[in-house]
Amino acid sequence: MSSASQSVAPPGGELTRAVLVGVDFGGAGGVEAGLDELALLASSAGDLTVARITAKRRAPDAALFVGSGKADEIKAKVLECGAHGVIFDQALSPAQQRNLEQHLGVPVADRTSLILDIFADRAQSHEGKLQVELARLQYVATRLVKRWSHLERQRGGIGNRGGPGEAQIELDRRMIGDRIKSVKARLEKVKRQRGTQRKARERRGTFRVSLVGYTNAGKTSLFNTLVKARSYAADQLFATLDTTTRALWLEQAGCSVSLSDTVGFIRDLPHKLVEAFEATLQEAADADLLLHVIDAANPLLLEQQDEVQRVLQEIGAADVPQVLVFNKCDLLEDSRAPRHVADVVEVQAGVRRQRVFVSARTGEGLDQLRSVIAQIAVEARLNARPLAQADVRFLADEGERPSNEPLQVGES
Repeated sequence: MSSASQSVAPPGGELTRAVLVGVDFGGAGGVEAGLDELALLASSAGDLTVARITAKRRAPDAALFVGSGKADEIKAKVLECGAHGVIFDQALSPAQQRNLEQHLGVPVADRTSLILDIFADRAQSHEGKLQVELARLQYVATRLVKRWSHLERQRGGIGNRGGPGEAQIELDRRMIGDRIKSVKARLEKVKRQRGTQRKARERRGTFRVSLVGYTNAGKTSLFNTLVKARSYAADQLFATLDTTTRALWLEQAGCSVSLSDTVGFIRDLPHKLVEAFEATLQEAADADLLLHVIDAANPLLLEQQDEVQRVLQEIGAADVPQVLVFNKCDLLEDSRAPRHVADVVEVQAGVRRQRVFVSARTGEGLDQLRSVIAQIAVEARLNARPLAQADVRFLADEGERPSNEPLQVGES
């Protein structure tokens, strides 16, 4: 369970047994699809899903989020399954989380704290650990509420310069605030170092390509295949957090480009996490070309693509030219297989993007992808200026024509 709440550890190294809860407030996207993704997040965090409960409400209950009746149902399920905790698919307020823990008798986590825990476990580099620490501190700072008796006001006295008395919660808040300032200062230093590295690449005229996409779309597997690297890749959410950059030799262009693998995106990615990972995500905003990697075999690929576009907009990378790379095509049934390895699709009025269908596992389509990157890089070098969206034109092999069809795998 999330370390953001008072955890009850299962005996003997047993997996934490969790009940998942999803609430349908009538928005877009099904609650079951959300719980499917939450189950993957829980598994990535080392939790075992033992039950799933759904609810439908017009608005969250101010005290218990799901209302007292549904809270009683969740409590009964916790007792029935011997669960160690409950995970909600939506964000909970500090008061709601506290009230639910008191009502259910077990720790309660929300989607945000679960993602933060996964990030904390996966971060490897000094920069990554700093970014996760900042996000966790900012999250905890909003949850400093009077929950224990030791948070009563302290008396002033000799050697105590807190006035007539200062609340423990205020001391905690001050300590967290000081730590946030310290981590932000260290991250600012990292940001300046990254800026220096980017300027050096710019002076060398290096064409910068960044892989972006929804988590578990296969970005790192594709990165490893293209540059023959050994970055950690696994069939799990957020397997990779730290940005890795390698040189990619392009025979067709007669030069190398820099290829960066970045952190994956996900639905409802906490805003504070986006802010904390500003230095890492800046790689995407400063790139000359984005390879937007999409899991072609995922039935929710359109929703996932929209979520990636939303985050790119948030970090200032929406105007960076993109090539849509549909990965995992080896998992598609023959009836959904694309007719061409590469074509062009109109994603919205007046905006056309190249798309390439590949498989990082089998190598299918990778030569075509290298060719597309090389052609765009050569064109940028000839123009000697940054690319605009309109500059990304399809340079197809003979016999292949652009497509005006909607973004549907199997209908290209």
